[in-house]
Amino acid sequence: MVSPLATPLLQQDARAQSQSVPVVPAASVSAPAAPQDPSPQKLPLATQLKGNRPKSNPNVLPPAATVLPPDLQLLRAPLPLALPNKPSQVSIRELRPLSLVDSLTLVEVNNPNLKALAIQVQEAQSALRSKIALWYPQLNLRAGSFPTYSGAQQYSNGLTGTGQERGITESSIWRMQADLEASWALINPSRTPQIAAARDQFEQAKNKYLIGLRDLRLQVSQVYFDLQQSDEQVRIGQESVRSSQVSLRDARARFQAGVATKLEVLQAETQLARDQQLLTNSLSAQSIARRSLASLLSLPQDVTPTAKDPSRVVGTWLPTLQESIVAAYAFREELDQIILDISVANSNANAELAQIQPLLNIVNTLSGGRTAGYEFILPSQAVPNQLSWSVDNTVGLNVRWNLFDGGQAKALYRRQKQVAEENRYRFADRRDTIREEVEKSFYELEANNRNITTTSREVLSARESLRLARLRFQAGVTTQREVVDTQRDLTQAEVRYSNAIADYNKRLAELQRRTGLDQISTCPAPSLPAQKPVAVGASEVPVEVQPLVPACQAKFRPTSSAVPSLAP
Repeated sequence: MVSPLATPLLQQDARAQSQSVPVVPAASVSAPAAPQDPSPQKLPLATQLKGNRPKSNPNVLPPAATVLPPDLQLLRAPLPLALPNKPSQVSIRELRPLSLVDSLTLVEVNNPNLKALAIQVQEAQSALRSKIALWYPQLNLRAGSFPTYSGAQQYSNGLTGTGQERGITESSIWRMQADLEASWALINPSRTPQIAAARDQFEQAKNKYLIGLRDLRLQVSQVYFDLQQSDEQVRIGQESVRSSQVSLRDARARFQAGVATKLEVLQAETQLARDQQLLTNSLSAQSIARRSLASLLSLPQDVTPTAKDPSRVVGTWLPTLQESIVAAYAFREELDQIILDISVANSNANAELAQIQPLLNIVNTLSGGRTAGYEFILPSQAVPNQLSWSVDNTVGLNVRWNLFDGGQAKALYRRQKQVAEENRYRFADRRDTIREEVEKSFYELEANNRNITTTSREVLSARESLRLARLRFQAGVTTQREVVDTQRDLTQAEVRYSNAIADYNKRLAELQRRTGLDQISTCPAPSLPAQKPVAVGASEVPVEVQPLVPACQAKFRPTSSAVPSLAP
């Protein structure tokens, strides 16, 4: 795994030499310097580069997968409202090896947070469509009597104009009345800013989806690298336990032969306990990393993923630091979001000011009605039937103008303008933060690059030192302390080497996320033999599973007590 790093390291060193500042000779210091312009270089404004209302560009990164390949069809996410209620439903039945590519595909198809962001884009689109409807006329139908029936009976002993007695009057009448009103806002000062704000919010929703997709891919990569790192820690812990068991076996054999002391056996037992603790912690970290990846991928409740790809360096970052910073300014949707916030605040300010501006509507009202029934009068027996209908059409202009509101509209206008000014300073703060993030990831990447080289040499040296220490111990020219210390140095060196590779890959993923670039030189595949090589002098010692003892039952003997038995 070390040999593929030679080319990336040479490229990094060459790049560092090309970027180094040239040393000025001492003789040239006293020479008069050429006159320079004291004014700083004028930087272009973001609105000049991106526009006052930048649009979301989904082509800046590969689109998210929507369909799982055939080999991953059984790993579809459960239904959104599914909830297990039995222990058997959450019991792990399958350990599924997944590569990093498989994990990225699964998270893009299964992750519920990404699906929620996609729904938010549709919500913003629907809100924009509702604001565009302000340009269209409104058509309303009102039917207060559709139909109504009135029946009455009235008695009066008065006289009519002809001297007849009124008597009893009965009526039974059906009425039907409907109004059809069409209105269109000829002048509406708040219409255009409301549509503009809704359009900007729609672009923000799309940018938010892209940001969520970038963050999700970064999160999956980091969790996958953590899983690879935990697998390496388990392997290192197993090798350490196996080596400690060999050391303890040799120490006991020499003690029984009378050529070693009891102290050497105790030192070997102490080192074995340390390595067993390292293995226990590594197994716990491995289980946590697996379930973290399963939660992120939204896998079925009975499936646990494992790392299919081994832990190795992904590649080399090709762009320079300056190119990475400029690319981050160009590709980061977070800056576009703040520019859109400024545009939304300005649109809201115009909408608030429209509250004291005139509103002109043209209204056309078509009314129609029909009445049918009779009125029966006793004793005259007059039964005049009533049947009538009417149609009325009215066209007119309606004007509404709020002449005085106590300064409320102007105050709200100033507030939105102040929000826009606030977002300008937030843009500057976010710009500086983006550069800091890129520089931090770049410098940490270089540091991890060098750490991989140094820790790899440390591992090789520690392995050879442990081999020589064992030979010296078997020859009786050294003590068990030297073997224990050398073995501990080897374990720590392998842990640091594993951490350096994981941190290096994480910084690569961060640079991809923070710059929007994908310019990574892939490391050549290492040439490995068909069979695993066996180190000289190594023994295949099985690693026994330690029983889980409750914490309250764990005991230790104080130093004043007798030394525990050394029998194997």
